[in-house]
Amino acid sequence: MNKKSILVVDDAAENIDVLVGLLKDKYTVRAARNGQVALKIAQSEKVPDLVLLDIVMPGMDGFEVCRQLKENPSTAMIPVVFLSGEIGEEERIQGRKLGAIDYLTKPVEPTLLLSVMNTVLDEK
Repeated sequence: MNKKSILVVDDAAENIDVLVGLLKDKYTVRAARNGQVALKIAQSEKVPDLVLLDIVMPGMDGFEVCRQLKENPSTAMIPVVFLSGEIGEEERIQGRKLGAIDYLTKPVEPTLLLSVMNTVLDEK
């Protein structure tokens, strides 16, 4: 059985390391430290099954990454789950308007993250 592919996007290496450690046994995990690299990976031959996306990043924030993913026909169907320390209602609403499936706050509870991921991937 092919493992589902997860793209983790976060500018903090520690956050990527934690998520890769949590997910690597069950999923194929690729990581990007900025929005530009994330978009290149998402548009590659092996499109990810799910994107875990930080919001606050230098250069291109997660909202802009999500917007570009959803505007591109080759990546529009990739589910996006935001993972961020930004927990305001305004950010949640903006994420939903851009097409994100869910919004989890960091530090993320591993059991909750895996539960959300399983639900999203099962629906896909």
